[in-house]
Amino acid sequence: LGLALYTGSLCAATSTAFLYHDYCVIGAGPSGLQVAYFLQQAGRDYIVFERSHAPGSFFALYPRHRKLISINKRYTGKSNSEFNLRHDWNSLLSHDSRLLFRRYSHDFFPNADAMVRYLEDFASLLKLRVQYNTAIIHVMLERDEQAWNGHYFLLTDQDRQNYKCSSLLVATGTWVPNVVNFPGSEYVEGYETVSINPEDFAGQTVLILGRGNSAFETAENILGVTNFIHMVSRSRVRLSWATHYVGDLRAINNGLLDTYQLKSLDGLLEGDLEDLAIVKDKKGKLHITLRFYLDNRNTSAGIDSITLPQDELDNFATRAPYDRVIRCLGWKFDFSIYNSSLRMMPGKGNKKKYPQIKPSYESRGTRGLFVLGTASHSVDFRKSAGGFIHGFRYTTRAVHRLLENRHHGVPWPSTVYPITQLTNSIIKRVNEASGLYQMFSVLADIILLRENATAFEYLEEYPVGVLAELEMQTGRKAPSGLFVIIMEYGRNFSGADKDVFYYNRAVGEAQHAWQSNFLHPVIYYYKRLPTEREMRLRPPDWPLPRPDAIHHIVEDFLTDWTAPNAHILPLRRFLENCLSTDLRNFFAESCFLFAFTRQKLPPFCRQGYMRTQGLLGSEGLRRHAVEAGLLEDYALADFLGDRAPDSHEGSQDQLLRDHAIPVRPLQHLVNAKDE
Repeated sequence: LGLALYTGSLCAATSTAFLYHDYCVIGAGPSGLQVAYFLQQAGRDYIVFERSHAPGSFFALYPRHRKLISINKRYTGKSNSEFNLRHDWNSLLSHDSRLLFRRYSHDFFPNADAMVRYLEDFASLLKLRVQYNTAIIHVMLERDEQAWNGHYFLLTDQDRQNYKCSSLLVATGTWVPNVVNFPGSEYVEGYETVSINPEDFAGQTVLILGRGNSAFETAENILGVTNFIHMVSRSRVRLSWATHYVGDLRAINNGLLDTYQLKSLDGLLEGDLEDLAIVKDKKGKLHITLRFYLDNRNTSAGIDSITLPQDELDNFATRAPYDRVIRCLGWKFDFSIYNSSLRMMPGKGNKKKYPQIKPSYESRGTRGLFVLGTASHSVDFRKSAGGFIHGFRYTTRAVHRLLENRHHGVPWPSTVYPITQLTNSIIKRVNEASGLYQMFSVLADIILLRENATAFEYLEEYPVGVLAELEMQTGRKAPSGLFVIIMEYGRNFSGADKDVFYYNRAVGEAQHAWQSNFLHPVIYYYKRLPTEREMRLRPPDWPLPRPDAIHHIVEDFLTDWTAPNAHILPLRRFLENCLSTDLRNFFAESCFLFAFTRQKLPPFCRQGYMRTQGLLGSEGLRRHAVEAGLLEDYALADFLGDRAPDSHEGSQDQLLRDHAIPVRPLQHLVNAKDE
């Protein structure tokens, strides 16, 4: 008996033992693998829990008809890898060029099976620490003042194995189907189980509940074999080309809009699904009625005893019976595994399918709990791409950088440049940065000015929602003002009811840049860091508070903001006005003249000419400048040897032959003429 009691107590102790990791990641989908990559590159202690036997299990089933709506643009005409990611919506970020999605599919809209293979390779080739067949079924807190965040996270899997971690990263996505309960909802088939064989719908009449991409994807699959398809939802259809939100209806799935508007039997209806009811007749046909007709009635009593809308209104739109009703209402976050101690609360309104999180992607209820990937989309829902791979690969990197600063004292990566490189740095980023381009109005580049504006510090892709906390979140200081570079659409250009193809929809002149409609760079200038109160009270639909100065770079048809007059010159003058300095580049002769005629030299002369920096003079370089009209030809006689060798001009010629006259760099010659 004693031996049995000892053995039992030993087993109990073993079952309650906790396996510790600094970071626990729940879910090995795209966002879980992405944060695992960053943690591994930083050498952190982490583990990823995946309930399935392989990563990306969501894509093994969805989309049901296997065609992704994330584009795979293999050719852009450019070799810049950062720029090309702007048009690659499937690749995760890594140092391995083998792990670009274009190597896994040649299709513009790839098959979901290619995504499954890609995620498997991403995890295996990078040797990410993923523990498969481990379903986390319960998460709770354990208070401990010694822990990073004042508590540990305790996780339990399906085998009752326990884990303890200091930070919890939730990357489970939204996978629980949205279900609307109404009388007769038991007759409804779900998107997750309905047949994908079109022949199973031949000659049938179908009603689809929902109006998102899954609903239209289902309709597209059976459009050619059904009698007709009706689609009902509480809101009107929203087209992605009108809203500029990639989660709205995409053109690849909208064939039913043609058959509806061209009067080929199919149709769209608006109505609250909770007001509906379905009644089944003796022949198995499904009739649509309204809930209030069924008050105090039993739906199983038979259709003859139930009032239908057409009994009172003989042209009721859905009076024809249906053979099948299919639910395609999307998915929501699984809150069931989280103990109440974590205070994981759903959002409000149309964000209720997501957990409540801060703009830093940290839970509003629990410090140290971060939500990544699709489940974090409440930060930019219906605004940007944070719910999709081409968006959350960048927000996941931002979360990792926040964690590196908070827990390991590693400041946000930055680069310091002389102020003369300010214009060039901005132009380079707005023309190639993928994070700014995809997460417009959400992620921004931050330029922190050094004292006296002689230099600046450049931080890339920082979440603008926590701009007021920049010094705390990044470990960088902003004592002398800052610029914020962000991408935006026009204020009134996007919307379900907008005509985005109207005549004169684009702006082409720099003086009208503030009226630009299409995606374009916007630069905000602040003399000091905005406060949290200013962030809360910012104007509606503004990503940032009102700045001390603002500049729009005019939209460009080619998204190529390198035009000297339309893009670069207005930007440079804006920066000069903000800094009260001259950011032009000068030839050595101008700097030499300024040194004798001005009390304060332009930064380019101070940091270049006065430090004897620049290209050394030569006959070929001088001749090129003269032919380009950038230098006067007053010294031609000297170079041709017309002057006496012992003259004053001869000494200048000797200096030139000895390569002692610094001139400005060759790459700036085209724009070197003093404004």
